[in-house]
Amino acid sequence: MNTLPNQRCGLVAIVGAPNAGKSTLVNALVGQKVAIVSPKAQTTRTRLMGIAIDGANQIMLVDTPGIFEPRRRLDRAMVAAAWDGARDADLIALVVDSKAGLGPKVQGIIEALKDRREPKILILNKVDVADKGKLLVHAERLNERIAFDHIFMVSATTGDGLPELKAALGAAMPEGPWHFPEDQVSDATDRMLAAEVTREQLYLQLHAELPYASAVETEKYSEREDGSVEIHQQILVARPTQRAIILGKGGQRLKEIGSRARAQLSELLGGVRVHLYLHVKVKPDWEEDRGLYRDIGLDWVE
Repeated sequence: MNTLPNQRCGLVAIVGAPNAGKSTLVNALVGQKVAIVSPKAQTTRTRLMGIAIDGANQIMLVDTPGIFEPRRRLDRAMVAAAWDGARDADLIALVVDSKAGLGPKVQGIIEALKDRREPKILILNKVDVADKGKLLVHAERLNERIAFDHIFMVSATTGDGLPELKAALGAAMPEGPWHFPEDQVSDATDRMLAAEVTREQLYLQLHAELPYASAVETEKYSEREDGSVEIHQQILVARPTQRAIILGKGGQRLKEIGSRARAQLSELLGGVRVHLYLHVKVKPDWEEDRGLYRDIGLDWVE
Protein backbone atom coordinates (compact mmCIF):
# COMPACT_ATOMS: atom_id res chain seq x y z
CA MET A 1 0.00 0.00 0.00
CA ASN A 2 1.27 3.46 -0.90
CA THR A 3 2.38 5.53 2.11
CA LEU A 4 2.73 9.03 0.71
CA PRO A 5 2.59 11.82 3.32
CA ASN A 6 -0.59 13.91 3.61
CA GLN A 7 -2.68 11.27 1.93
CA ARG A 8 -6.30 11.88 1.05
CA CYS A 9 -8.92 9.31 0.15
CA GLY A 10 -12.63 9.65 -0.44
CA LEU A 11 -15.70 8.66 -2.40
CA VAL A 12 -17.19 10.63 -5.28
CA ALA A 13 -20.65 9.64 -6.52
CA ILE A 14 -21.04 10.27 -10.25
CA VAL A 15 -24.75 10.78 -10.95
CA GLY A 16 -26.73 12.03 -13.91
CA ALA A 17 -29.28 11.23 -16.57
CA PRO A 18 -28.69 8.37 -19.04
CA ASN A 19 -26.10 9.09 -21.74
CA ALA A 20 -24.52 12.06 -19.96
CA GLY A 21 -21.12 10.40 -20.41
CA LYS A 22 -20.58 9.25 -16.82
CA SER A 23 -18.78 5.99 -17.71
CA THR A 24 -16.54 7.70 -20.27
CA LEU A 25 -15.67 10.31 -17.63
CA VAL A 26 -14.82 7.69 -15.01
CA ASN A 27 -12.62 5.80 -17.47
CA ALA A 28 -10.81 9.01 -18.42
CA LEU A 29 -10.17 10.00 -14.80
CA VAL A 30 -8.92 6.52 -13.89
CA GLY A 31 -6.70 6.43 -16.96
CA GLN A 32 -7.94 3.12 -18.30
CA LYS A 33 -11.17 1.30 -18.99
CA VAL A 34 -13.12 0.20 -15.93
CA ALA A 35 -16.70 0.83 -17.13
CA ILE A 36 -18.34 -0.15 -20.40
CA VAL A 37 -19.28 2.57 -22.85
CA SER A 38 -21.94 2.60 -25.54
CA PRO A 39 -23.81 5.25 -27.55
CA LYS A 40 -27.02 3.68 -26.19
CA ALA A 41 -28.51 5.18 -23.05
CA GLN A 42 -28.79 3.13 -19.84
CA THR A 43 -25.75 0.99 -20.66
CA THR A 44 -24.47 1.00 -17.06
CA ARG A 45 -26.65 -1.26 -14.90
CA THR A 46 -24.87 -1.55 -11.57
CA ARG A 47 -22.72 0.68 -9.42
CA LEU A 48 -19.06 0.26 -10.28
CA MET A 49 -16.12 1.87 -8.59
CA GLY A 50 -13.18 3.25 -10.53
CA ILE A 51 -10.10 4.25 -8.55
CA ALA A 52 -8.16 7.33 -9.68
CA ILE A 53 -4.88 8.64 -8.29
CA ASP A 54 -3.83 12.28 -8.24
CA GLY A 55 -0.54 12.71 -6.41
CA ALA A 56 -1.14 11.73 -2.78
CA ASN A 57 -4.90 11.60 -3.32
CA GLN A 58 -6.94 8.47 -4.03
CA ILE A 59 -10.36 9.19 -5.54
CA MET A 60 -12.93 6.40 -5.45
CA LEU A 61 -15.34 7.16 -8.29
CA VAL A 62 -18.71 5.41 -8.15
CA ASP A 63 -20.04 5.15 -11.70
CA THR A 64 -23.80 4.80 -11.23
CA PRO A 65 -26.56 3.85 -13.66
CA GLY A 66 -28.29 6.80 -15.27
CA ILE A 67 -31.24 8.01 -13.21
CA PHE A 68 -34.50 7.86 -15.13
CA GLU A 69 -38.19 7.06 -14.60
CA PRO A 70 -38.29 3.29 -13.93
CA ARG A 71 -40.93 1.16 -15.65
CA ARG A 72 -39.93 -2.43 -14.84
CA ARG A 73 -38.14 -4.33 -12.08
CA LEU A 74 -34.73 -4.06 -13.76
CA ASP A 75 -35.22 -0.30 -14.16
CA ARG A 76 -36.12 0.04 -10.48
CA ALA A 77 -33.06 -1.96 -9.46
CA MET A 78 -30.81 0.21 -11.65
CA VAL A 79 -32.15 3.47 -10.24
CA ALA A 80 -31.88 2.11 -6.70
CA ALA A 81 -28.24 1.20 -7.43
CA ALA A 82 -27.61 4.77 -8.60
CA TRP A 83 -28.89 6.34 -5.40
CA ASP A 84 -27.21 3.63 -3.30
CA GLY A 85 -23.92 4.55 -4.97
CA ALA A 86 -24.34 8.09 -3.70
CA ARG A 87 -24.77 6.91 -0.11
CA ASP A 88 -21.91 7.93 2.21
CA ALA A 89 -20.24 9.90 -0.60
CA ASP A 90 -17.82 12.66 0.36
CA LEU A 91 -18.80 14.53 -2.79
CA ILE A 92 -21.62 14.23 -5.33
CA ALA A 93 -20.81 15.10 -8.94
CA LEU A 94 -23.77 15.77 -11.21
CA VAL A 95 -22.77 15.11 -14.82
CA VAL A 96 -24.88 16.89 -17.43
CA ASP A 97 -24.72 16.61 -21.20
CA SER A 98 -23.77 20.18 -22.14
CA LYS A 99 -25.54 19.82 -25.49
CA ALA A 100 -28.88 19.31 -23.72
CA GLY A 101 -28.49 21.34 -20.54
CA LEU A 102 -31.39 21.39 -18.08
CA GLY A 103 -34.07 18.97 -19.27
CA PRO A 104 -36.87 17.11 -17.45
CA LYS A 105 -34.63 14.17 -16.49
CA VAL A 106 -31.93 16.45 -15.06
CA GLN A 107 -34.56 18.55 -13.27
CA GLY A 108 -35.85 15.43 -11.50
CA ILE A 109 -32.34 14.51 -10.33
CA ILE A 110 -31.74 18.05 -9.06
CA GLU A 111 -34.96 17.93 -7.03
CA ALA A 112 -33.76 14.71 -5.41
CA LEU A 113 -30.33 16.21 -4.68
CA LYS A 114 -31.54 19.45 -3.11
CA ASP A 115 -31.91 18.10 0.41
CA ARG A 116 -28.70 16.08 0.44
CA ARG A 117 -26.01 17.52 2.70
CA GLU A 118 -22.95 16.34 0.78
CA PRO A 119 -20.93 18.92 -1.18
CA LYS A 120 -22.03 18.99 -4.82
CA ILE A 121 -20.27 19.93 -8.02
CA LEU A 122 -21.61 20.30 -11.54
CA ILE A 123 -19.76 18.78 -14.47
CA LEU A 124 -20.90 19.95 -17.90
CA ASN A 125 -19.61 17.19 -20.17
CA LYS A 126 -19.21 16.92 -23.96
CA VAL A 127 -18.13 20.56 -24.38
CA ASP A 128 -16.28 19.52 -27.54
CA VAL A 129 -19.58 19.04 -29.37
CA ALA A 130 -21.73 21.59 -27.52
CA ASP A 131 -22.80 25.06 -28.57
CA LYS A 132 -20.15 27.17 -26.85
CA GLY A 133 -22.49 30.13 -26.66
CA LYS A 134 -24.95 28.18 -24.52
CA LEU A 135 -22.51 26.71 -21.97
CA LEU A 136 -22.70 29.65 -19.56
CA VAL A 137 -26.49 29.75 -19.93
CA HIS A 138 -26.73 26.05 -19.04
CA ALA A 139 -24.39 26.55 -16.08
CA GLU A 140 -26.41 29.51 -14.75
CA ARG A 141 -29.77 27.73 -15.11
CA LEU A 142 -28.46 24.64 -13.33
CA ASN A 143 -26.77 26.66 -10.60
CA GLU A 144 -30.05 28.47 -9.91
CA ARG A 145 -31.58 25.14 -8.86
CA ILE A 146 -28.67 24.07 -6.67
CA ALA A 147 -25.82 26.29 -5.50
CA PHE A 148 -22.99 24.01 -6.61
CA ASP A 149 -19.66 24.35 -4.85
CA HIS A 150 -17.86 24.26 -8.19
CA ILE A 151 -18.72 24.04 -11.89
CA PHE A 152 -16.47 22.31 -14.41
CA MET A 153 -16.75 22.23 -18.18
CA VAL A 154 -15.02 19.19 -19.64
CA SER A 155 -14.88 16.70 -22.46
CA ALA A 156 -14.34 13.16 -21.24
CA THR A 157 -13.66 12.16 -24.86
CA THR A 158 -10.93 14.68 -25.69
CA GLY A 159 -9.62 15.22 -22.15
CA ASP A 160 -10.33 18.95 -22.18
CA GLY A 161 -10.64 20.22 -18.60
CA LEU A 162 -9.97 16.83 -17.00
CA PRO A 163 -6.63 17.67 -15.28
CA GLU A 164 -8.27 20.57 -13.44
CA LEU A 165 -11.29 18.43 -12.51
CA LYS A 166 -9.13 15.57 -11.25
CA ALA A 167 -6.98 17.88 -9.15
CA ALA A 168 -10.07 19.49 -7.62
CA LEU A 169 -11.60 16.11 -6.81
CA GLY A 170 -8.39 14.98 -5.13
CA ALA A 171 -8.13 18.14 -3.05
CA ALA A 172 -11.75 17.76 -1.94
CA MET A 173 -11.18 14.29 -0.46
CA PRO A 174 -10.80 13.98 3.33
CA GLU A 175 -7.39 13.30 4.79
CA GLY A 176 -6.75 9.64 5.46
CA PRO A 177 -5.00 6.49 4.22
CA TRP A 178 -5.76 4.99 0.84
CA HIS A 179 -8.32 2.19 0.74
CA PHE A 180 -6.81 0.37 -2.25
CA PRO A 181 -3.32 -0.49 -3.53
CA GLU A 182 -1.85 1.99 -6.02
CA ASP A 183 -2.13 -0.42 -8.95
CA GLN A 184 -5.81 -1.32 -8.41
CA VAL A 185 -8.16 0.56 -10.75
CA SER A 186 -11.55 -0.96 -9.91
CA ASP A 187 -13.44 -2.92 -7.27
CA ALA A 188 -15.13 -5.10 -9.91
CA THR A 189 -14.42 -8.83 -9.74
CA ASP A 190 -12.95 -10.57 -12.78
CA ARG A 191 -16.25 -12.42 -13.29
CA MET A 192 -18.21 -9.16 -13.33
CA LEU A 193 -15.66 -7.48 -15.60
CA ALA A 194 -15.89 -10.37 -18.07
CA ALA A 195 -19.69 -10.14 -18.20
CA GLU A 196 -19.58 -6.37 -18.70
CA VAL A 197 -17.11 -6.63 -21.58
CA THR A 198 -19.31 -9.13 -23.43
CA ARG A 199 -22.41 -7.02 -22.75
CA GLU A 200 -20.64 -4.00 -24.21
CA GLN A 201 -20.02 -5.91 -27.43
CA LEU A 202 -23.71 -6.78 -27.63
CA TYR A 203 -24.55 -3.08 -27.51
CA LEU A 204 -21.79 -2.01 -29.91
CA GLN A 205 -22.37 -4.67 -32.56
CA LEU A 206 -26.15 -5.03 -32.51
CA HIS A 207 -27.07 -1.36 -32.06
CA ALA A 208 -30.85 -0.94 -32.33
CA GLU A 209 -31.44 -4.55 -33.38
CA LEU A 210 -31.39 -5.89 -29.83
CA PRO A 211 -33.50 -4.26 -27.10
CA TYR A 212 -32.45 -4.11 -23.47
CA ALA A 213 -34.06 -7.47 -22.75
CA SER A 214 -30.72 -9.25 -22.48
CA ALA A 215 -28.17 -10.03 -19.80
CA VAL A 216 -24.78 -11.73 -19.60
CA GLU A 217 -24.03 -14.22 -16.84
CA THR A 218 -20.51 -15.56 -16.22
CA GLU A 219 -21.08 -19.19 -15.28
CA LYS A 220 -17.43 -20.22 -14.98
CA TYR A 221 -14.18 -18.29 -14.61
CA SER A 222 -11.03 -20.30 -14.01
CA GLU A 223 -7.29 -20.16 -14.62
CA ARG A 224 -5.67 -22.98 -16.56
CA GLU A 225 -2.30 -24.50 -15.68
CA ASP A 226 -0.64 -22.61 -18.54
CA GLY A 227 -1.76 -19.27 -17.03
CA SER A 228 -4.53 -18.64 -19.54
CA VAL A 229 -8.10 -17.92 -18.42
CA GLU A 230 -11.18 -19.95 -19.33
CA ILE A 231 -14.54 -18.18 -19.25
CA HIS A 232 -17.99 -19.62 -19.91
CA GLN A 233 -20.84 -17.14 -20.29
CA GLN A 234 -24.54 -17.33 -20.91
CA ILE A 235 -26.32 -14.57 -22.83
CA LEU A 236 -29.94 -14.45 -21.69
CA VAL A 237 -32.66 -13.11 -23.98
CA ALA A 238 -36.43 -12.99 -23.68
CA ARG A 239 -37.48 -14.31 -27.12
CA PRO A 240 -36.26 -16.76 -29.80
CA THR A 241 -36.12 -13.91 -32.34
CA GLN A 242 -33.58 -12.12 -30.13
CA ARG A 243 -31.48 -15.28 -29.92
CA ALA A 244 -31.45 -15.45 -33.71
CA ILE A 245 -30.26 -11.83 -33.92
CA ILE A 246 -27.33 -12.51 -31.59
CA LEU A 247 -26.35 -15.73 -33.37
CA GLY A 248 -26.46 -14.18 -36.83
CA LYS A 249 -26.27 -16.14 -40.06
CA GLY A 250 -24.45 -19.38 -39.42
CA GLY A 251 -23.49 -18.16 -35.94
CA GLN A 252 -21.16 -15.51 -37.38
CA ARG A 253 -22.45 -12.62 -35.28
CA LEU A 254 -21.91 -14.52 -32.04
CA LYS A 255 -18.40 -15.47 -33.18
CA GLU A 256 -17.59 -11.81 -33.84
CA ILE A 257 -18.99 -10.76 -30.45
CA GLY A 258 -16.86 -13.43 -28.78
CA SER A 259 -13.76 -12.52 -30.78
CA ARG A 260 -13.88 -8.83 -29.85
CA ALA A 261 -14.79 -9.51 -26.23
CA ARG A 262 -11.94 -12.03 -25.97
CA ALA A 263 -9.41 -9.53 -27.33
CA GLN A 264 -10.54 -6.79 -24.97
CA LEU A 265 -10.52 -9.10 -21.95
CA SER A 266 -7.00 -10.23 -22.80
CA GLU A 267 -5.89 -6.60 -22.90
CA LEU A 268 -7.62 -5.72 -19.63
CA LEU A 269 -6.09 -8.78 -17.93
CA GLY A 270 -2.58 -7.78 -18.90
CA GLY A 271 -2.13 -9.80 -22.07
CA VAL A 272 -3.26 -13.14 -20.64
CA ARG A 273 -4.68 -15.54 -23.23
CA VAL A 274 -8.46 -15.83 -22.86
CA HIS A 275 -10.63 -18.80 -23.86
CA LEU A 276 -14.18 -17.41 -24.06
CA TYR A 277 -17.19 -19.66 -24.63
CA LEU A 278 -20.57 -18.02 -25.27
CA HIS A 279 -24.00 -19.63 -25.20
CA VAL A 280 -27.28 -17.86 -25.99
CA LYS A 281 -30.31 -18.98 -23.98
CA VAL A 282 -33.95 -17.95 -24.29
CA LYS A 283 -35.32 -17.24 -20.82
CA PRO A 284 -38.50 -15.11 -20.99
CA ASP A 285 -38.53 -14.41 -17.25
CA TRP A 286 -34.84 -13.67 -16.70
CA GLU A 287 -35.72 -10.29 -15.19
CA GLU A 288 -37.45 -12.17 -12.35
CA ASP A 289 -34.37 -14.25 -11.47
CA ARG A 290 -33.12 -13.11 -8.06
CA GLY A 291 -29.83 -14.97 -8.51
CA LEU A 292 -29.05 -13.12 -11.73
CA TYR A 293 -29.56 -9.76 -10.05
CA ARG A 294 -27.06 -10.80 -7.40
CA ASP A 295 -24.56 -11.94 -10.04
CA ILE A 296 -24.69 -8.66 -11.95
CA GLY A 297 -24.41 -6.62 -8.75
CA LEU A 298 -27.97 -5.37 -8.34
CA ASP A 299 -30.29 -5.63 -5.35
CA TRP A 300 -33.72 -7.21 -5.75
CA VAL A 301 -36.29 -4.40 -5.73
CA GLU A 302 -40.00 -5.08 -5.28
